[in-house]
Order: sequence, then structure tokens, then C-alpha cells
Amino acid sequence: MSSHASSHDAHEIHSDFEGAKIAMWLFLFTELLLFGGLFIVYAVYRSKFPAEFAAGSFALDRVLGVINTAVLLTSSLTVVLGIEALQRGKTLLAKWMVGLTVIAAGIFMVNKYFEWSHKFHLGLYPGGDGMLNLPEGMLRSGGEIMFYNLYYFMTGLHGVHVLVGMGLLIGVLYFMNKRPYKRGVTVADDASDEFKLANLNPRNVSKLENVGLYWHLVDVIWIFLFPLIYLI
Repeated sequence: MSSHASSHDAHEIHSDFEGAKIAMWLFLFTELLLFGGLFIVYAVYRSKFPAEFAAGSFALDRVLGVINTAVLLTSSLTVVLGIEALQRGKTLLAKWMVGLTVIAAGIFMVNKYFEWSHKFHLGLYPGGDGMLNLPEGMLRSGGEIMFYNLYYFMTGLHGVHVLVGMGLLIGVLYFMNKRPYKRGVTVADDASDEFKLANLNPRNVSKLENVGLYWHLVDVIWIFLFPLIYLI
């Protein structure tokens, strides 16, 4: 009887995990539609104002852009390593990998803060003095104004996604810091990896996998944003 109940519970948990993953993929699809639409808008206006968009792109800090790209790519690796470690019952290693991912996200946002603050200092923001007049007193064109509007909106929206991802990763860390359990069994920190794996909370693995999918989307969006805005 207990064996039948255990099998039923396992099937129910598996179904919940599959449903959560499908829901996450559907959410990620809507995010791709959102940023895909923004990329199309950017491409349309860039074809209309090629020289102005090129001038705006040249004024951006490409070094910070390269650093942020490297940071996000590294964070994708740490997420993958964290998921693999948790699946093998190596909870401590998984915590370190997730923690490093959070730190990488923080570095990204700090770099973005310095980049934005420099632009605000120059008055290059919607309604700023730098958006209205060049040093020589010449009026900026509508193309350059549109470039900076799209730059702030697209990178700002991506930054919001980074902050959301940080919050989700911290939430996963909170659940991972709870002692592993299975049917009421509390697992000590110094237990063997085999014992931890046998008593691993499968919901933590599912949470980290879904958050990892979201974080990979954040990275992929930046991989398109960086060359589109900073390099082309």
C-alpha cells in the first residue's frame, strides 16, 4: 500500500515539474516576442537614420559592453554548473555556483550604472541638455534622439530582467539553504554525497532548472543587444 502511494506521489511530483517547465517555456516565448518586436523597431529606425545611429553607437562605452558580455556568459556557465551539481546531490557546490551567478549579475548592473551615469552627466537622456544641443550649438537630429531613446528603453528593460533574475536566484538559494529532506528525514551538512542525493528535495532541482532557463534568456537577449547597439 505504501509502495503504491509512494509511486503515485512520485508521478504527481513529476507531472508538477513538467507543467512548471512548460509554463516557463511559454513565458520565455512571450519574452522573445517582446524583445523581437523591439529589435524590429530598432532595425527600422536604423535603416531610416543610419548615420545618426552610427554616431550614437560610437559614443557608447564598448569596453564596458565587452566586460558585461563576458560577465553574463560566465554567469550562464555557473548556472549550468550549479544545476549539474544539485542534480548530483552536491548542494554546497551548487550554492557556490548560484552565488557566483548572483555576484556576476551584480557586477553587470554596477557596470550599467556607471555607463548610464556617465551619459546622464553628459545630458544624453530624454529631455536632457545634451539631447538638444551639440557642443558647437547645433541641434541634434531626430535620428540621434531616437537612438538614445531606444538605447535606454532596451538596455533598461534588459536590466530589469537581470534584477528579476537576481531575485529569483536568491530565492532559489533560500530554498537550497533549507536542509535536504525526504519523507521527513533531515540530512546533516556533513552527510555523504550519496546520502544527500538519496534524500534530495527534487523541487529545488526543478526551481533551479526553471530559473536557469530564465537566466539563459537574459544572456541571449544581451548577446543580441550588444552587437546591435554597441558595434553595428
